[in-house]
Amino acid sequence: MDKIYVNGMKFYGYHGVFPEEQKLGQRFNIDVMLTLDLSKAGLSDDLDATVNYKEVYDAVKEIMEGDSVKLLESLAESISATLLGKFTSIDETTVKVIKPDPPIPGHYDSVAVEITRGRG
Repeated sequence: MDKIYVNGMKFYGYHGVFPEEQKLGQRFNIDVMLTLDLSKAGLSDDLDATVNYKEVYDAVKEIMEGDSVKLLESLAESISATLLGKFTSIDETTVKVIKPDPPIPGHYDSVAVEITRGRG
């Protein structure tokens, strides 16, 4: 199956378990992989035969900059469900939600959650 990647989307949101996270906000990075048949789009060169990357970005942005949730898992589920609902040509989606600066003492690049959801 073919894949579309929209990687490194960056947002500022108010998600997290701690009250400070929901008050002050922080950065989030999102990667999505969409699995679908791209042969018709490849042969026709028609945007209507594929998934519009801007519409993917806009759908993710609405969730990330919308209502606060506590868990990265909740964000990933919302993004997956929205993309599968909005784009009927997608068979499966993998969503990675990355929190570069969680309030955890220590030295690391980020924390992240990745989920894969399909129509089955």
